[in-house]
Amino acid sequence: MSRKTRIALMAAAAGLVAMAGVGGAAYAHHAFAAEFDANAPVLLKGKVVTVEWVNPHTWIHINVPDTDEKGKPKKGTTLNWQIEGGTPNTLLRTGINKQSLPVGTEVVVRGYQSKDALCEISAKTHVKTCKANGRDVTFPNGCKLFVGSSGTGAPKDGSDSSEGGAEKKCDAAQPGK
Repeated sequence: MSRKTRIALMAAAAGLVAMAGVGGAAYAHHAFAAEFDANAPVLLKGKVVTVEWVNPHTWIHINVPDTDEKGKPKKGTTLNWQIEGGTPNTLLRTGINKQSLPVGTEVVVRGYQSKDALCEISAKTHVKTCKANGRDVTFPNGCKLFVGSSGTGAPKDGSDSSEGGAEKKCDAAQPGK
């Protein structure tokens, strides 16, 4: 085998290995079941503390009173919850933008708890924070929009229009619309 042929084969093999690694990483990153528990739904009502508009996921931090570390009612307890949403682009397509979630806005989030159910000190807020994957957010004006990521293996619960759910058309940034 000539030197040029060996180099071409090694380059092709390296390319295949790199593509397999990237594809595996992308699949692992987007697998809902790897991090969240479909059998542990949460319904959280609280005020927005901060929102992170970063790739690959947005994070909505809310302060939830009278709720325990499993998202169940518990009087006298207040916890922060870090809600994973889709990419910033996903949220923009549903009608949510940076101005839609100002600090202090009261929202209701439906989603699923992280598998480890650990509540740890958040690097962003510096307070004990629990983690969940968000499916939809209901705004004070009643507008309810999908905030999850499509095609990740999350339960098909009717909130994602790409999985048979109804497409929601409302304006999260405009009360009453």
